[in-house]
Amino acid sequence: MTLKHLIRRALMLAALSTVIFGAQADTLDKIRADKKIRVSIDLAVPPSGMTDASMKPTGSDYDVAVLLAKDLGVALEVVPTVGATRIPNLQTNKADIIISTLAWTPERAKVIDYSVPYAPQISLVGGIKSIDVKSMAELAGKSVAVNRSTTQDNDLTQNAKGATVVRYDDDAGVITAVVTGQADLVGTSNALFQTMKEKAPNRQLEQKFVLRVNDLGIGVRKDDPQLLAWVNTWVKANHANGKLNEIFKKYHGTDIPKDVVEKWVK
Repeated sequence: MTLKHLIRRALMLAALSTVIFGAQADTLDKIRADKKIRVSIDLAVPPSGMTDASMKPTGSDYDVAVLLAKDLGVALEVVPTVGATRIPNLQTNKADIIISTLAWTPERAKVIDYSVPYAPQISLVGGIKSIDVKSMAELAGKSVAVNRSTTQDNDLTQNAKGATVVRYDDDAGVITAVVTGQADLVGTSNALFQTMKEKAPNRQLEQKFVLRVNDLGIGVRKDDPQLLAWVNTWVKANHANGKLNEIFKKYHGTDIPKDVVEKWVK
């Protein structure tokens, strides 16, 4: 089935959702009327979101947003954010959707809806070679840097008993802390950790252990069935045609595992 047919199907499902749930949610109609979609993206989370030498946005999340806006037939407006403001931007109507390394958690799912996952994210604890830790329990008595309000913050706060979780307001702050030696251990994504290793080879950074593998979804406001139906069909179509994998591989250096995609779109 072509992307055109799949998107047409999404529109039919969206129309049906309106009948079922009522006309309370009209974000998709408004996006089309305004001829633009406002997407909340953190541009300080390389390689998912960042700026190039000309200070223009780039990264895998940005490219996903560009592709989505193109297929929807509207302009893209980036709403810059940090980890802690992604969901508030959506709830206060500053953004229409979130495409910003947004991992599924039960707490977040209570206040927003998630699309079918568009990419994976490996969450880990890493640090300098001289510190020997292989588990949450072994973090006791040690300090770990995190980006505030992320899944790493939540996981370490709940499970690393006796550890000191040092919170920064964005990923740029976390990267700086690790690269400059302010922090010797960090809870972060695999992609960001690779950036830290590249920026500070003299620190001999290494992965300690994996916290979890997160499913990254596109965030949509609750009770917005038209937009959620369109986004879900769009994600599945672009997994099927390989475009989401092309974007992921371009920035993360590896394919999205086929078994993971099959799990998401079955």
